[in-house]
Amino acid sequence: MHPYNRLPSSGHTTPSPPQSPIRSPRLRHGRSKTGRFNPPGRSLLQRFTWHILSVLIRRQGVFLFAPLLYISGMLLYMGSVSFDVVPVIKHRPAPGSLYRSPQLYAKLRPEMDADNTSTDAISTIWKHSYKSGEWKPCTNRSSGGFPDSNGYIYVEANGGLNQQRTSICNAVAVAGYLNATLVIPNFHYHSIWRDPSKFGDIYDEDYFIHALENDVQVVDKIPEYIMDRFDHNMSNVYNFRIKAFSPVQYYRDVVLPRLLEEKVIRISPFANRLSFDAPPAVQRLRCLANYEALRFASPILTLGEALVARMKERSAKYGGKYISVHLRFEEDMVAFSCCVFDGGEQEREDMEAARERGWKGKFTKPGRVIRPGAIRINGKCPLTPLEVGLMLRGMGFDKSTFIYLASGNIYNSGKTMAPLLEMFPNLRTKNMLTSEEELAPFKNYSSRMAALDYTVCLHSEVFVTTQGGNFPHFLMGHRRYLYGGHSKTIRPDKRKLALLFDNPSIGWKSFKRQMLSMRSHSDSKGFEMKRPNDSIYTFPCPDCMCRTNKTEDSKQSSP
Repeated sequence: MHPYNRLPSSGHTTPSPPQSPIRSPRLRHGRSKTGRFNPPGRSLLQRFTWHILSVLIRRQGVFLFAPLLYISGMLLYMGSVSFDVVPVIKHRPAPGSLYRSPQLYAKLRPEMDADNTSTDAISTIWKHSYKSGEWKPCTNRSSGGFPDSNGYIYVEANGGLNQQRTSICNAVAVAGYLNATLVIPNFHYHSIWRDPSKFGDIYDEDYFIHALENDVQVVDKIPEYIMDRFDHNMSNVYNFRIKAFSPVQYYRDVVLPRLLEEKVIRISPFANRLSFDAPPAVQRLRCLANYEALRFASPILTLGEALVARMKERSAKYGGKYISVHLRFEEDMVAFSCCVFDGGEQEREDMEAARERGWKGKFTKPGRVIRPGAIRINGKCPLTPLEVGLMLRGMGFDKSTFIYLASGNIYNSGKTMAPLLEMFPNLRTKNMLTSEEELAPFKNYSSRMAALDYTVCLHSEVFVTTQGGNFPHFLMGHRRYLYGGHSKTIRPDKRKLALLFDNPSIGWKSFKRQMLSMRSHSDSKGFEMKRPNDSIYTFPCPDCMCRTNKTEDSKQSSP
């Protein structure tokens, strides 16, 4: 066999293949007589190393040992470097993830105060009109006459003022659909709102019964002869645990047979237990209850109307038009949002205490991760008073604009309210518009205080919602019902606002241009029809209203 043939003999006599070209660099230096490479002037260790390398190269084993050699070299290198040297990686926060509105306000304030182009914006705000005409209330009442009642329905309305309102209207609709007699709903005491008010403390009970007398039978209590069967204890009455947003067919197929058998049933809790989509007859009853039958009790109505009159009197320069803002920056809302503002360590301690007090263990469950930056980017953080002021000034409302602020106790109000009052010194609250004696009967009742705010917001030229919830949703629908189908509501894009408030390079003109665009978008969305699964309490058109064509109106008004 050829001396350089590396393949063992297979027992065949086939000639060996021709010799491969010499590829190893060491062979270019020649060989010794013994056939071994022995560079002159090398130490024993160096000669041994070269010998190993020559064997690896000659047998192409380097491709097998290369990873091992690389790892060994890296380990040797790392062993020579101190582990105290750690590379520094700087994470740049995502745009919109930080609360830097105070810095932006400090930058924009000189230009804002010097801007005189935003005069009388409140008188010219609503530019869009509905091309196919406006809408008018259309909740016709029945002429009366009932068949014998199938029994009594008793519901427990839970939640705050407007969640309870949902329960009442849905209960009216269910009772009418089942030809049942509705007992005046009982208000469930909630640990957060802590308001023991009853139905008659919030709403005019006699007016409610009278307004529905031709459509739904309503009574204030169940007859004694029926309650005798239950030892006069409502807890002994069968209670339906109904899933949220159940269709009316469920009430017909499941609830009605039990009602016919027992003659009285209880449904607790009852908020949002009826689907938004329902037959027209059921929707009509909801509309009738919400927009016609529910009127605030006399003390609330009287003081509420007085507050409206005082706001109109103060804004007489603008034709009695004022802005109302629903500001959700109370301690419980800030805590629930899990957002971080500029209150530092004190804010963190306050929020942790508030979360544990209101929602024990909810936010400290193992594995739960809270990302305030992501919450802010997604537009879920409540707007601060400062941010509301910046937004409204950017939308063209100047310092002389009168604003009614609907809110609970603002968190850290001494600090957080100062910028808003600087931008709008004509801002008023119910506490500022009333005397202590006037407000005393309402102060310890959150629902009654909310009802006062609801009344003043309902009659404002502009309503600004900042955080969502039942309060603004009901107001938007009620305002549509009163103002020809237009909600006259500013609904800011809070995702866009998060980016703008976190942009240190933006100038006043650019910021104002963005805000005017946002205001225009709210105007164009003022007229909206109810879609499937939308709330009838937010979108009363077309279920609760009838469209009026402009052409027909003009013909009727012409001589």
